[in-house]
Amino acid sequence: MKWIQTFLCCILGYVAIAQSGMTSTDTTAAIVMMGNYSPAAYMPVAPVSDPYAIAAGVRDRISADSLHEWLNVLRTFRNRNTGSDTSSAEIGIGAARRWIYSKFQQFSAENEGRFIPSYLQFNKIICSMAQHRNVFAVLPGTDTSDKSVIIIEAHMDSRCADLCDTACIAEGMEDNGSGTALVIELARVMSRYAYRHTIVFMATTGEEQGLDGAQAFAMYCQQHGIKIRGVMNNDVIGGIICGHTSSAPGCPYFKHIDSTQVRLFSIGGFNSPHKGLCRFLKLEYKEMQLPFAAVPMTVSIMTPEDRTGRGGDHIPFRVLGYTAMRFTAANEAGNADVATGTYEDRQHTSADSLGIDTDGDGIINDYFVDFNYLARNTLINANGAAMMALGPRTPDFTLTTSGGSLVVTLTAETGYPQYRVGVRTTTFDWDSVYTFSGGATAFNIPLSASGNYIVSIASVDDDGVESLFSRELQVSVVVGLNEVVAITRPVALLQNKPNPADESTMISVLVNAGLHYKDAFITIRDMSGREVYRQPLELSEGMNEIIYDHGYNMSGTYSYSLILDGAIVETRQMVFSN
Repeated sequence: MKWIQTFLCCILGYVAIAQSGMTSTDTTAAIVMMGNYSPAAYMPVAPVSDPYAIAAGVRDRISADSLHEWLNVLRTFRNRNTGSDTSSAEIGIGAARRWIYSKFQQFSAENEGRFIPSYLQFNKIICSMAQHRNVFAVLPGTDTSDKSVIIIEAHMDSRCADLCDTACIAEGMEDNGSGTALVIELARVMSRYAYRHTIVFMATTGEEQGLDGAQAFAMYCQQHGIKIRGVMNNDVIGGIICGHTSSAPGCPYFKHIDSTQVRLFSIGGFNSPHKGLCRFLKLEYKEMQLPFAAVPMTVSIMTPEDRTGRGGDHIPFRVLGYTAMRFTAANEAGNADVATGTYEDRQHTSADSLGIDTDGDGIINDYFVDFNYLARNTLINANGAAMMALGPRTPDFTLTTSGGSLVVTLTAETGYPQYRVGVRTTTFDWDSVYTFSGGATAFNIPLSASGNYIVSIASVDDDGVESLFSRELQVSVVVGLNEVVAITRPVALLQNKPNPADESTMISVLVNAGLHYKDAFITIRDMSGREVYRQPLELSEGMNEIIYDHGYNMSGTYSYSLILDGAIVETRQMVFSN
């Protein structure tokens, strides 16, 4: 598959200026992440590992008041810039990371010493400082047969307009005290349970200067052979108010409120493990937490890897081949473009505070971070991470057609009591998830309409927990008169996903066999026939994809065509709705 991403060269560019000297200050934490330990040494006296008990437990224990408490402490450090004070006990990045470390120590003491705090120390000159530290803590898994770990992360550093201003007030409450508080709360709540896979809770530094802390940890994992099952990055995750300049795809208008939606960003489309992780997290919330939710949350799987012109700590992991995604609030207070001179929003300014005192009594009474909303997002993280950490091995399969059905045939991990098959067509989410029981190794899924069907599969263990879903396979079919005919022409232009779309959509070209051409491109036209976009393509066998960014808060119907050597191969329509 060929990812055609306009910013890929820029993202890869920072790898050349690499961190060095990556070291875990606690050797036990390092050994556990590599899977070289005895699980019995970290087994709780009274282990709770039942998935439904854990789902109920995290639901009951996650506290908006605790999140408020963590944020209240984080704001006292005044400036958490990567290059800020490391010696003071009260202000600066050093005081902040030591406090986070102390909370991890406290949670370990409360849970039989099973939780292992550490720093990831690394060297790189950032804001005139040469050495830096992430804070992380490791919760050892109960089974080392699969040594892969789950990472839940957020960046703890903050900033003002000047990238290295260490004197300004930079509380950084939305960006990213909210994510840091979420990670601390997850460590508090989740460390009491036992999971099959190891979980790492991490607060990174250097995000604002170039994703440096996350890159250091990703490189450390690569160098030490640490397998990663999935990375869940939380950044700008607690605010609910739309700013003047919120980055697309985003909120519709200034001061719009959205406290019931969270956005999941990840790279890719077809067969993207990153999008697959997003679908898994959404499915686990829908089935295990939504039925009990006093305030239901909409979990939106977004088209691009991040907002337009923005990036986060999931990207360094993805660049090194690890599965990674990002949680972000539905609304955010600005696009952080403080260089414009007319910037009025809160991100990357001293206005990124916990809230304001509206009545002059010295007490904040109008909060910018909504603690109940942050608690709901914390629960989505907790539930998804727990089920990923408890789940069994992922199967593999072949996909064919027969009669009026898709036929899914298992080829690996065939011994589980159940399997779930996810099928999608026009969006990045599944249209349906089918459950099959009874020991069969082939499953038939009836089709009622022609289209491009994309399929993945998960195993389900005796406790009813799904694995992560497999790679995706696809088939384009024509359905009629009780038979399915696969489309086998050399090249096909597929329906964009999603459709209708937000500000961005994925356009896919499927090449089924060796294709010979000199020139290929996608052209997009409005309904008057005017060309509004053209993207050259380098087509290879398999799925080829591009992202088209239509623009912020736009709408309309457009046609898009695949052109090979000057000839139109196929034309389809897509719809944008604001």
